[in-house]
Amino acid sequence: MYESAPWDETGADAYRDAVSVTTPDAGLPAYPPVRPRLSVEELLAAKNTQPIRSLDDLAADTFESDEELDEFLAFTHTERHRDVA
Repeated sequence: MYESAPWDETGADAYRDAVSVTTPDAGLPAYPPVRPRLSVEELLAAKNTQPIRSLDDLAADTFESDEELDEFLAFTHTERHRDVA
């Protein structure tokens, strides 16, 4: 037999009074507002982005050493092939 929840002992009315229920305002739409459509150029300008001029622009010092990179590559290889039959 199942144990009843504590709120069952005081009745459904007490539980209903303890739970806060909110409803959306009747004056607000139930969907997100329409945003203006911007071109790619406008979006890039808003974020002040610059075109990539060379591969050096993409370079990042993610790993502190070659050993750390090797460990990451070994881990990635192992994980990618873990479920392969």
